Amino acid sequence: MSQAEAGSVSDELDPEDNKIVVLARSTRARVGAAEGAAVRDTDGRTYAAASVELPSLRLTALQAAVAAAVSSGAPGLEAAAVVTDADEPDRDSVAAVRDLGPAAPVLLADASGAVRSVLRG
Repeated sequence: MSQAEAGSVSDELDPEDNKIVVLARSTRARVGAAEGAAVRDTDGRTYAAASVELPSLRLTALQAAVAAAVSSGAPGLEAAAVVTDADEPDRDSVAAVRDLGPAAPVLLADASGAVRSVLRG
C-alpha cells in the first residue's frame, strides 16, 4: 500500500478535493451508512456512494463509488475520498481506485470531515 501522510491535512486540501470529502460525508450521513465515499474522474465529474450491505452483495463505499464511475464511462480517476471510522481504507477499495487512477490520492476522513491521511499512488 502507498505511504500515508500523517496528521491533519484538511487545511491544505485543494478546493476540489475538499468538495469530494464533503460529498462523501453527506452521502454517509444521508443514508446512515458505515462509510461514504466520492471519486472525481478525469473529466471533473463526481460520483458518490455509501457502503452496501445486502445478503447477496457487499461493497465498501469506495468500491461502490468506483463502480458508479466505471458504469458511467469515467475514463480515469483524479482523486478519491472515503469517510469512515476505520483507521485505513480497505485494501481492495484502494486497489479499485488504482485500477482507474494509479496516481489518484485517496483521502481518508473521519465523520466530521477532517482528513486524517492521504494515500498516494
